[in-house]
Amino acid sequence: MLQKKICMLGSFSVGKTSLVRRFVESIFSEAYHTSIGVKVDKKVVRVNDEDVTLVLWDIHGEDVYQKIRMSYLRGMSGYLLVVDGTRNQTLDDALALNERVIQEGGKVPAILVFNKSDLVDTWEVDSARESDLAAAGWNILRASAKTGDSVEKAFSQLAAAMLIE
Repeated sequence: MLQKKICMLGSFSVGKTSLVRRFVESIFSEAYHTSIGVKVDKKVVRVNDEDVTLVLWDIHGEDVYQKIRMSYLRGMSGYLLVVDGTRNQTLDDALALNERVIQEGGKVPAILVFNKSDLVDTWEVDSARESDLAAAGWNILRASAKTGDSVEKAFSQLAAAMLIE
């Protein structure tokens, strides 16, 4: 059986852990728990008639005080770059992080996930900016860990892209 390492990347409090918990355990909790270091989960998915074990590395959020250790990314087959759609700054931070990831580890399949789509009334990320990013080649999904909307799709699309690489 194939095994692929996926890293969850983004700022603090964008919902990386919530997306993993929704995907692996079908659970959502309103309680916020800061990730410290890395938490690893696994889930077997079926891609193109083949079972693939996704090893999900939920890495702590990055901010001005704490940068992600690039050593966490070794062996990564792909990543979800998670943004909180209600906080525009998390997109700028994610794109800067993405540049560092590419410089350190090269280019691997990635999906830009705008999380918290259930909070559309407080959405800050401009749709024109999303369109520009899509035109630049980003695979973009709006998702909600709370409702489960597009969570499975994000991981499935990434898994499929990793098998093509």
